[in-house]
Amino acid sequence: MEHHALTVNGRSRPLDGVPAHATALDWLRDTGLTGSKEGCAEGECGACAMLLATPADDGGTAWTAVNACLVPVHALAGQELVTAEGLGSPEALHPVQEKLAEAGGSQCGYCTPGFACSMAGEFYRADRVVQDASAEPDPSGEPCPVHDGAPSGAAPDDPESAADAEHGPNGFDLHSLSGNLCRCTGYRPIRDAAYTLGFPEADDPLAERRAQPAPVAVPTDYAHDGARFVRPASLVETLALLRDEPDALLVAGSTDWGVEVNIRGRRAPLVVAIEQLEELRTLHLGDDVVEIGAALPLSDVERRLDGRVPLLAQLFPQFASRLIRNRGTIGGNLGTGSPIGDTPPALLALGARVVLAKADETGAVLEREVELAEYFTGYRQTVREPGELIRAIRIPLPLAGLTAFHKIAKRRFDDISSVAVAFALDVDDAGVVTAARIGLGGVAATPLRAYEAEQVLVGRPWDLTTVRAASAVLRETGTPMSDHRASADYRSAMLGTALLKLYATSRGSSRSSRTEVPA
Repeated sequence: MEHHALTVNGRSRPLDGVPAHATALDWLRDTGLTGSKEGCAEGECGACAMLLATPADDGGTAWTAVNACLVPVHALAGQELVTAEGLGSPEALHPVQEKLAEAGGSQCGYCTPGFACSMAGEFYRADRVVQDASAEPDPSGEPCPVHDGAPSGAAPDDPESAADAEHGPNGFDLHSLSGNLCRCTGYRPIRDAAYTLGFPEADDPLAERRAQPAPVAVPTDYAHDGARFVRPASLVETLALLRDEPDALLVAGSTDWGVEVNIRGRRAPLVVAIEQLEELRTLHLGDDVVEIGAALPLSDVERRLDGRVPLLAQLFPQFASRLIRNRGTIGGNLGTGSPIGDTPPALLALGARVVLAKADETGAVLEREVELAEYFTGYRQTVREPGELIRAIRIPLPLAGLTAFHKIAKRRFDDISSVAVAFALDVDDAGVVTAARIGLGGVAATPLRAYEAEQVLVGRPWDLTTVRAASAVLRETGTPMSDHRASADYRSAMLGTALLKLYATSRGSSRSSRTEVPA
């Protein structure tokens, strides 16, 4: 076995002798870095947040906040991360830590290191800019050399002057903290601290680090106590391994498998990490299709699409939290076959297709394309064969003119849906529905298309009579069950009102033409 290590707070630390299923959080705490805390062990509280050096679009580095409790530590071999201890010290606080202290953003302090790391990720976001023209300039009048002319260290004094409800006047995006929970402060002082942050100084070492490339993925083959963790060097190598080891567990962002490891004590003899395979991290905008690599993190998909697929743009802010989206992938969401994943209903409404790949006996890569509506075969079961993986998801163009994603959950953000409904409709100039696709989640053993409700809509006027008729059919779709999230009756009721809500919000709009995706 080759020696392998990762860099933590600027220091290389070996991973030899560490159990194959150890999480980054457990390993960090075992090495004495106890700032990271375990609050939930399933990626909901953010007490374990750390900063990971990831590739930026310009070839440099982005500091990305992720949940340490979910990431297998061996998936970080060769990588670089920063914990709360690496941000600052009691004698020399980091600007984020300083603002949290000044605003009274910490009481018991348990969640504070995670908040500091998530906040630091946003502090170092390269495209963060001042939103409020009244923001006070730096007294020196000199532009900040590391932030496109934004004043160094400057931020408005009044946090109430935020540009909108979810962004501060300093450009701080509150969604970056959506995965961090606090029981003590009521969030107001934490928000105030975030909104009064300035920008990194020119000599800030983590800001300077952004100009250099992020570490490249290190091929890994590590065994310990009968368990094995492998990171192949390429897609071809991965498929060859899966051909020979069809029972291997594929892991991308590990936002699902990490929960199984922590909460249920699950272990797999062979784990194959695929989240850094370049062949699975592509995004292509074509004339007739949008192709998204199966292992491209959701935050990257959101940023690179930049609203070009409106239905997905509605979905992303409601998908768990930024901490989860920074690791989670569409391929993983589909690969688990879960009936309550958020992307399947939206992708069903978009008419998406799944590209599956495997290697034959000669090593040649074979691909097949499956309609997503035919991909799910039962509870957490799919048509994916042993040795196959999801390479990409293809969304056909042009897009429907009227789309919406409705998620019903107990919390607005960072929650699993009780019911998810996605719509993609075309209405012509005469007001007639010419095409309709409706994707559903949480109301059956699999995500599903509401074919019968679609048939009621197509060919009829987009009016209240049609909508009520289709809503009655939609209400009876699926086989909803009662659980701790919602009763079966409640789920049916939500299906019955979803189309009425879409009609109410779309009435009087001119969104009747099909939508092209701009290059």
